[in-house]
Amino acid sequence: MKAKEIRELSNDDLQIQLKDGRSELFNLRFQMATSQLDNTDRIRQVKKHTARVLTEIRSRELGIAKVG
Repeated sequence: MKAKEIRELSNDDLQIQLKDGRSELFNLRFQMATSQLDNTDRIRQVKKHTARVLTEIRSRELGIAKVG
């Protein structure tokens, strides 16, 4: 999901995305620890997505509007 798509989500949807991302990251780390993870790049992708969601949540808290 791109940053533009994340900006279009409601606050409740952002919280759901954040919860899902953290849950998936936990599961991926668990799979990596037990040598069951095939696509190690997926961890990086989930971390970036979670960071984008957190950034949007924080910018809404601060009332910062995206220009452009």
